[in-house]
Amino acid sequence: MGGGSTDGDSVDDRPAGGRAIGVDVGGTFTDVALSLDGDLVTAKVPSTDDQSEGVAAGIEKACEVAGIDPESVTEFSHAMTVSVNALLEGDGARTALVTTEGFRDVLEIGRQTRPSLYDLDAEKPTPLVPRRRRFEVSERSTADGVERPIDDEAIESVVADLRDVDVESVAVCLLHAYAHPENEERLADALRDALGVPVSASHEVLPEFREYERTSTTVVDAYVRPAIDGYVGRLTERARDLGLPQPRIMQANGGVTDADTVRRNAVTTVLSGPAAGVVGASATAGTDGDPGGLITFDMGGTSSDVSLVRDGEVERTTESAIADRPIGTPMVDVETVGAGGGSIAWVDAGGALRIGPRSAGADPGPACYGKGGTEPTVTDANLVLGYVGADTDLGGDLSLDAAAARDALADLADEAGMEGPVEAALGVHRVANADMTRAIRSVTVERGHDPREFGLVAFGGAGPMHAVQIADGLDVERVIVPHASGVLSAYGLLAADETRDAVRTRQGPLAAVDPDAIDALYGDLADGLLDEVSDPDAARVEYAADCRYAGQSFELTVDVERPFDPAAVGDRFATAHESAYGYRADEPVELVNCRATATVPRSAPTVGVDAVDDPGPRTTRQTVFPAGARETPVYDRNRFPADEGVEGPAVIEGPESTVVVPPAWGVRLRGDGALVAEVSDA
Repeated sequence: MGGGSTDGDSVDDRPAGGRAIGVDVGGTFTDVALSLDGDLVTAKVPSTDDQSEGVAAGIEKACEVAGIDPESVTEFSHAMTVSVNALLEGDGARTALVTTEGFRDVLEIGRQTRPSLYDLDAEKPTPLVPRRRRFEVSERSTADGVERPIDDEAIESVVADLRDVDVESVAVCLLHAYAHPENEERLADALRDALGVPVSASHEVLPEFREYERTSTTVVDAYVRPAIDGYVGRLTERARDLGLPQPRIMQANGGVTDADTVRRNAVTTVLSGPAAGVVGASATAGTDGDPGGLITFDMGGTSSDVSLVRDGEVERTTESAIADRPIGTPMVDVETVGAGGGSIAWVDAGGALRIGPRSAGADPGPACYGKGGTEPTVTDANLVLGYVGADTDLGGDLSLDAAAARDALADLADEAGMEGPVEAALGVHRVANADMTRAIRSVTVERGHDPREFGLVAFGGAGPMHAVQIADGLDVERVIVPHASGVLSAYGLLAADETRDAVRTRQGPLAAVDPDAIDALYGDLADGLLDEVSDPDAARVEYAADCRYAGQSFELTVDVERPFDPAAVGDRFATAHESAYGYRADEPVELVNCRATATVPRSAPTVGVDAVDDPGPRTTRQTVFPAGARETPVYDRNRFPADEGVEGPAVIEGPESTVVVPPAWGVRLRGDGALVAEVSDA
């Protein structure tokens, strides 16, 4: 099983071998995928407050199932939610910001853009660094050079100020440091020596123009860096105790890197887990019959993440925001909604049924977990509707309490004026699907893509349960559920390449730039990246440029070939602009940023399934669909018929996830173990 396949019924046979383990921490479960000399072993355990404890428990469980010692594992890759949790929960480090005199309030002023233009009560997010911990230094650089060097007195003064406020981390963002970092380098080095706390410097975090985005990204890096440093340190110790190698960490850009690098560049770990899932989907799904590409749909216990794979490449962006904090580093382009299996259903002041963003999490979890939870969740609704059986063991360890789920849905029905728990459950399921449909439309229709030209790849603990009904509403005709769908983010860690990114701002009319100078800049970026990767000889380097028409505020990124050819880049930009906005302009094209990405390919483990002699359903149970209740056959995924399809309705239960196939759809088993659901011809 490999990445970038264009064959819908098989995937490329990249060489696989050795023993590699991938562990992804989610809000409810910690997922494990173990590649054992070409075979795949999976496991799922509840997540823990100290995520490294759950990671260790998951590894031990997977190794026990596989019958091996953890010391025999040769690669360990990991994705976690430490940084994004710090942002969402507001419990990051006590951070200070040091900036150029007169620019103390850039972080608070932000941009003119207002997401709620007509809301008179709208409030901007509270800055991660309050004004009392934002300090100015007398210095000045322009885009052309340093005009006023920073002096010792200014440095000593800000050191004294920082000591007075007892900070845990410092962000340094001086004016135009992306072009001329000399003052910022000197200040950052002095603060590191004097304070002994992490210092994030903007020319190291994001050497791009745009003061607000550069400041915001640098502050986010400083805010989460102590948490990442502490967590990765504990994780490394636990790995050492188990006899594992040092962990490789998934970055938001869809590639892994070494632990020491992310401890210095903490912001790159934001959306680490969702990125791993998209990489896993890209590596396993195939694109036969889907001219647009793939929509990836990851529904876990807390949220759902949607992204695109086009032309075999994962879509990336440099214009993301997490918890309303702009982050300019490259990351997989993911749209997230607060609708997961553990999302709590509630009735708003107007009497409308709503889902999330509050989640029951893993403890106490949904009411059906029997651990003290009483509020109705999406998982409770799925149990009442028969999509999940009362005898199902979620994650192998959790038995379900159907009576508790019905009681919770009955209370919701009373509050919403519905007839009973089944009607309430249908309402919860419908609202959750509507939330996820909107997320899919935001990455397809709103960006000029027709979702009907895409296949939908469903994964996560709850994704395959909802995916076919969501696809039906979007007129998407093919849903792929990979073999390791319940732990696909963990599998993606095994498939992810090692990736490093670099960027440098170089602004000017494309027709007026010196091609040799720009090509030399790309060479410098490549040399720096090759010095950082684990195997420079195996690395490939790809180049890109951010361009815009003169007068525009934002850019489009286009591929660049070396030697640098301005005319070719201009043509690519015009084509990209026409594709995105429907027209080409008779205006000069400007070069803004030069980008380079170094990739060291890794081999994904292969997965296959053996035919079974007894392909019939294991049992039947009543399942409620929008059109009514049906007695539905329930199949064991590990014994699903290999040579023939099954017409819906059907439920296919696996060790980590359940696939629900409604009427008017059929499902078949692919050679690599993926289930493919398609609109029935019958």
